[in-house]
Amino acid sequence: MKKDIILAGVGGQGILTIATIIGDAATAAGLNLKQAEVHGMSQRGGDVQSNLRLSTDTIHSDLIKQGGADLIISMEPMEALRYLPYINKESWVVTSSHPFKNIPNYPDEESLMKELESLPHVATLPIEDVAKENSLPKSANVILLGMAAKYIEILSPEQLRESIARVFAAKGEKVVEANQQAFDLGLQAVK
Repeated sequence: MKKDIILAGVGGQGILTIATIIGDAATAAGLNLKQAEVHGMSQRGGDVQSNLRLSTDTIHSDLIKQGGADLIISMEPMEALRYLPYINKESWVVTSSHPFKNIPNYPDEESLMKELESLPHVATLPIEDVAKENSLPKSANVILLGMAAKYIEILSPEQLRESIARVFAAKGEKVVEANQQAFDLGLQAVK
């Protein structure tokens, strides 16, 4: 079994934290893992993208070919659309529906959402609003991970939850609990 995931967002949104959580869960599960990252300039709102490849078999490349991604997890709708050439008819796109307008000529929101909604497999949620409503303003990215958990398939939601505890352990029990709560909110949103 394998799962090829593209993580996308804008610098500072927590995409690499999602990659760390998934990577930790994969390592704990004994899966093979390859990761390639492109870091944008978070001060300038640059894009951040990570190819994350998980498999029960040997992985020979850390890059995902066009049409080869099983899942796109994106903190931002325009960034999700940027990677559409990497999906196929079976792929899922899980994204925030709330734009991060980091450029002056940001596309029309309505057009973006229509394009996303035209995809055969898409899940969207205004994760930033959900985070604020639940007093979890720094955990929107973990809400997004919760949304994507059922589509990762090679890892169970419980394995990801356990990884959240390990990744955030050094920050204390309250931070772990807040992020597990955020994960559960995202998980419930797509059921």
